[in-house]
Amino acid sequence: MQKKIAIIGGGIVGATAAYYLSKLPGTQRLEVTLFDSGVGQATKAAAGIISPWLSKRRNQRWYQLAKSGADLYPELIHDAQLGTEVYQQTGTIVTREEATDLETLFALAQERRQTAATMGDVSTLTAQEVQAKVPLLSKPQPGVFITGGARVDGDALVHALLDRASEKNLTVRQERVSLTPDGQVVTSMGPRHYDRVILAAGAWLKDLVAPLAVTADVRPQKGQLIELAVKDYELQENMPVVMPEGERDFIPFGHGKLIVGATHEDDGKFNLTPDATVTADLLGSAQRLMTGITANDISGVRVGTRAYSSDFAPFFGPVPEHELFLAASGLGSSGLTTGPQIGRLLAGSALYGGTPDWSEYELPLTTYLRSSAE
Repeated sequence: MQKKIAIIGGGIVGATAAYYLSKLPGTQRLEVTLFDSGVGQATKAAAGIISPWLSKRRNQRWYQLAKSGADLYPELIHDAQLGTEVYQQTGTIVTREEATDLETLFALAQERRQTAATMGDVSTLTAQEVQAKVPLLSKPQPGVFITGGARVDGDALVHALLDRASEKNLTVRQERVSLTPDGQVVTSMGPRHYDRVILAAGAWLKDLVAPLAVTADVRPQKGQLIELAVKDYELQENMPVVMPEGERDFIPFGHGKLIVGATHEDDGKFNLTPDATVTADLLGSAQRLMTGITANDISGVRVGTRAYSSDFAPFFGPVPEHELFLAASGLGSSGLTTGPQIGRLLAGSALYGGTPDWSEYELPLTTYLRSSAE
């Protein structure tokens, strides 16, 4: 008998869940349908940095989740047979202007490396050594270099994972769907029943679960980044990602493409219109570290909507009192780091059932999902 699973949302969580639902043991009798409207998705507007180890966030559950997400990437990329245009461990450079701040950062890196083998080697670099690794920078700062850091193109990753899953048991439908109070998925062809439903709709989760009389602690945040056409250095594909102190992140890709960003705009919410003022701010950040860059070098602007919870922590798991549904949201700006691990865990739960203990990674789900009657 075929088991039917629906996924609502085709971002990093939904796409990874779909991929694992095509690969895990027991998926031969599985039919998976993914619904996504294609509008506003944070993942497709993102070019991410996979380097959580030097984060100052004090939330240890978040750190364990982010660390496990970074650990998962090499395995996921290898198994899905994806190339360096999607993901590459180029290394990460985190800069500091003050020598004492650099020493503190290096000490933190050495400490965390003891429990994070994926970090690779850790070293300090002078400003000149940073420039040698990233010649795009004409005004470099000294920094800490982590060889295990990586860059990932969110849009390319999502498309590739969905393509792999579609070769097996996945059907993708580009449409916005809703839920009925009794747990059916309302599609363009009418209500449909599924054995399990994964709700991976990001900032749209709040509206999605409302018919279930559930309130989700989720708010939207607008994020923008710019693509710059820069000098195409021979080894640009291997340039490390740079996280400059006080400036936007620099993510070099091959063939003369540089990503700068991203912003965190609480007032923007679901607004997907590029803001000229924000674009100028991002360009200004690039110009403070590079010479010769002008507005004419902007080759594209990406805009998406992130989801945040009140305590800035992601949450995922069975919806309280609605065990048919598995939900995930609140990933914020670290979605490309934590999302694959969340998607993998949700896929396993949807397929095998049970009540897995994910307390290592998150607070109880009732912290974020509550009955509207409460």
